[in-house]
This record gives sequence, structure tokens and C-alpha cells, in this order.
Amino acid sequence: MPSSLEDELFPSTPGKFKIERNHGLMNRQVYRCFASTSTMFLWALFLIALTASYLSFQSFVDSGSRYISASWGGIQWEKQVRTSAQIHRQGGMSVLVTGAAGFVGSHVSLALKRRGDGVIGLDNFNDYYDPSLKKARKALLTSHGVFIVEGDINDAKLLAKLFDVVAFTHVMHLAAQAGVRYAMENPHSYVHSNIAGLVTLLEACKMANPQPSVVWASSSSVYGLNEKSPFSESDRTDQPASLYAATKKAGEEITHTYNHIYGLSITGLRFFTVYGPWGRPDMAYFSFTRNILQGKPITVYRGQNHVDLARDFTYIDDIVKGCIGSLDTSGKSTGSGGKKRGPAPYRIFNLGNTSPVTVPTLVSILERHLKVKAKRNILDMPGNGDVPFTHANISSARRELGYKPTTDLQTGLKKFVKWYLSYYGYGKPVN
Repeated sequence: MPSSLEDELFPSTPGKFKIERNHGLMNRQVYRCFASTSTMFLWALFLIALTASYLSFQSFVDSGSRYISASWGGIQWEKQVRTSAQIHRQGGMSVLVTGAAGFVGSHVSLALKRRGDGVIGLDNFNDYYDPSLKKARKALLTSHGVFIVEGDINDAKLLAKLFDVVAFTHVMHLAAQAGVRYAMENPHSYVHSNIAGLVTLLEACKMANPQPSVVWASSSSVYGLNEKSPFSESDRTDQPASLYAATKKAGEEITHTYNHIYGLSITGLRFFTVYGPWGRPDMAYFSFTRNILQGKPITVYRGQNHVDLARDFTYIDDIVKGCIGSLDTSGKSTGSGGKKRGPAPYRIFNLGNTSPVTVPTLVSILERHLKVKAKRNILDMPGNGDVPFTHANISSARRELGYKPTTDLQTGLKKFVKWYLSYYGYGKPVN
């Protein structure tokens, strides 16, 4: 007698069934076959129903688990969002700041909150550089009443939820994949964040009612191989020297399209080498400081014909002033529900210091503040997307935004070094 249904359905010798010669035995065998087949069918239906019920229950459990473990959503979450977005000054604004746990984003968020504007931060806390620094910035913002949502700008559902909970008057879009050289290692991350993420955000903005005004971070890198100095907003930007620059240039074209078709008020800001406390560890001034203190050599690149590289280093407080000035003068979007009602402002500004400084001079200033001599390795600049110099013409920003940088590199690096020694526990005073 078969030990199981499986044994009855699938004999031990595949392809061979024993046929009884006796006719009576044959009839009984046929009857048993039909009887067992009916039983099998009933059991199969039962198993199917049981499986369907299990899968349905499992789906319910999974959905509930996802809801419970999600980093956003729910009554308490909405309450935190609304509280953080609340405006506390007359004529204030409610601003969604993307990349709020980043270098520039954290400074801008704090400045807006301190003057009484409503602020909601959004950041995905990726590991391009040490996430613990981003978490520390988040803790600082939290202590000042800024709520940061952990999420990605490519998450259309999250963006839709945020715009449903808060009627943002402005969006300060600072989330991006930064860095020129890293693009050679992970090019797809730049397309994902700087292009796809930008489009996802603009789609949310265009459908919002009312539409917010958008200010976003482009980059001085868009000037690429331009040799005219200083760089002006009207100069050609069709010769990018890196993928990062190309994605930022694409962003300028994309934002122009959304302004033209959907009536979004958009201001693009071309930042020039931003530095200062709470900065990015991948930046030269930051890594130079770390290596000098650790007694490690630093690599200083030079351009063609042994010409020193130069950058228009711009202190973070000056950049923040430019960002807030852009928000204050942005004008209103004119669309509603994705439909344009009239022309809206479209602007691009350089935000720089207008005083380029060579990289060797930067190192010398750090040596004085750190009281440690650097071990310099001088190498020719590789073909990795870097450009030999940057120099900003800021006349438009001066005129339209009231932008006026006030911090020179000597003063700015002194403030950075003081922060660095304190944050990383060196405890050395900076005179």
C-alpha cells in the first residue's frame, strides 16, 4: 500500500505502471484510481486555499511591518513635520530643504530656523562620506527644532506626502551627489541623484498647489574648460570637464524647462569651492588638515607648465547669505496643478568670493593655524575632471541679492581649524 499521496502519484519507477491481467482486478483498480483521484483533487483544493490564505495573511503582516518600521508616515510623524514647518515670524516662509544633513544644507536650515522660518529637512544619509558627521549635523539641527526626514528625493510617494502635509512656500534643493573625482568610480550615483532626483523633486513641485519657489545648487564646475576669467553667468557652459559638471549643467537645462512649461520660479546657484566648519571630509582643505595632524603626506597638484592650481574659496557663512537672499527674492511660481498661468522668474547666480587663492597658499595658511609643517608631495594634475582655476564674477548676485562676501581665506580657515580640533577632540587652541 502506498505510504503517501506522493508515492501514489509518482511511482518509484518513473514511466512504468503495473497492470493487472485479471479483469475484475482491473475494475477494482480503476475504481480505486478514480476514488483516489477525487480525494487528491479535494486535498489539492484544500492546500491551494490554505496557501492562498497564508500568502494573504503574510502580505498583510509584511505591509503592517513596513508601515510600522517605515521612517516616515503616521500621526506622530505628521505632527513633527507640521511643528517643524511652522512659521514664527511675520512674512516668513515654510521651506523644504533637501540635503539638510549635508554641509551647506545644515547651515542654511539652521539660519532659516533661527530667523523664524519653518523648516523641514530631507536627507538620505548616504555613505559617500562618513555618515556619522551627517548624524551629528542632524543632532545639531534637532536641538534647534528642525525635523529631518530620512528619505530619498527619488521617492515620489514621500515627496507627495510632504507636500500634502505642508504647503511649502519654498524649496531649497541642496541634495546632490557631490565630488568631481568620485564620478570616475561611481558614475551612476550622479545620474541617480543629480538628474533623476532633480526631476522627481520638480515633478512634486509642479503638481503642488500652491507651487513653491525653487532655489537649487548648481555648481561652478559647469564652466568646465572655460578660460575666460572671471567666470560670468553669461559665459559658455557647454564644455564640462567632469561627469559631475555635466549633471549640474543638465540640471540647469532641466530646471529651465520646468520654468518654461509649468511656471515654476527657479533660481540656480553656482557655488564656488565652499569651505568651513562642519564641511565635507572629501574636500582638499579638510583632508589636508586631517593628514597634517596625523603626520601623513598630502598631495598638492599643479597644472600645466608647473602652474599652481587656484580656487575661489568661499566661506560657508557667505554662501548661506546668498542662499537666503535667493529665497527672499525668488518671486512666486505661477502654475497650479501642473498648469502654467503666466511667466515666472528664472535666474542663475554665481556665489563666490572673487579672490582666487592658490592651493599651496591654502596649505601654508593651514600650517600656521595648526602649528604643524605639512609633508607635501607635488604632482602634476591628473585627467580626472579637475580644472586649473576658478574665479567668480558676482556682480549679478551683488545687484539682485545684495550678496557681499566678507570672509577671507585666512579668517575662514582659522574658524574651520578651531571647529575641527574641537569636533575631533584635539583640544589645541587656535590663536
